[in-house]
Amino acid sequence: MSPSMPVQPPRHRGIYLLPNLFTTAAMFAGFYAIISGIGGHYTEAAIAVFLAAVLDGMDGRVARMTGTQTEFGVQYDSLSDLVSFGLAPALVMYTWSLSTLRDMGPLWGKLGWACAFIYAACAALRLARFNTQAGVADKRYFQGLASPAAAAVNMSFVWTMEKAGWSGAELAFASAAIVVVTGLLMVSRFRYFSFKSLPMGERGNVPFAWMVVAVLLLALLYLAPARVLLAGFTVYLLSGPVWTIAARITHRRRARRPAR
Repeated sequence: MSPSMPVQPPRHRGIYLLPNLFTTAAMFAGFYAIISGIGGHYTEAAIAVFLAAVLDGMDGRVARMTGTQTEFGVQYDSLSDLVSFGLAPALVMYTWSLSTLRDMGPLWGKLGWACAFIYAACAALRLARFNTQAGVADKRYFQGLASPAAAAVNMSFVWTMEKAGWSGAELAFASAAIVVVTGLLMVSRFRYFSFKSLPMGERGNVPFAWMVVAVLLLALLYLAPARVLLAGFTVYLLSGPVWTIAARITHRRRARRPAR
């Protein structure tokens, strides 16, 4: 190298601040849910997980709108999702309800934390599979229940039961069933609508009826947020198996029809 040529300092790869701030805030909400669950504040824990879901939905949109999508952001978002929608719901469900199974004996106590672990492990597997299929999967659908939706089912159940005056000990077996079912649905092959391909106008505008629906939903959420969320996400949870099975039956019937 010629001594007259200037030596360029090595380039350091940076990260974009704004979208990763939303991701960090989502992970903070998930971590706060864990701390609240340990402290016995289960309603606060459930609300924190829903806040994490809102923030998680914003970070990707902000990155796309500002053109700041990076591989770092994708991986960081997955780790945040594991905390907020994998570990947090599992630990909240365990501290609220599943831990009380140990009062029935050592074997039942092991069953409680095993159910919580199944959910957490399935959430990790779901996120890993999603990352590996990101470039080839149909964006209109999710393969398996999305981890935020699975967390929403569990946390809306806790929130609703807390407001109704039911304790976790009284619902230990129901909690175990919900945790295992939502966990297994995350790694299932059932197809769930992703809401990423809703019909819009040329400029991104939506039909007026959507605003009416949004107003009605906001009114219902104001009146009974826990029950509305539980009902809505339970319907969404059931939609995957029903939709997939119905599609397969229809496909088989068409295949059996003789060609004209």
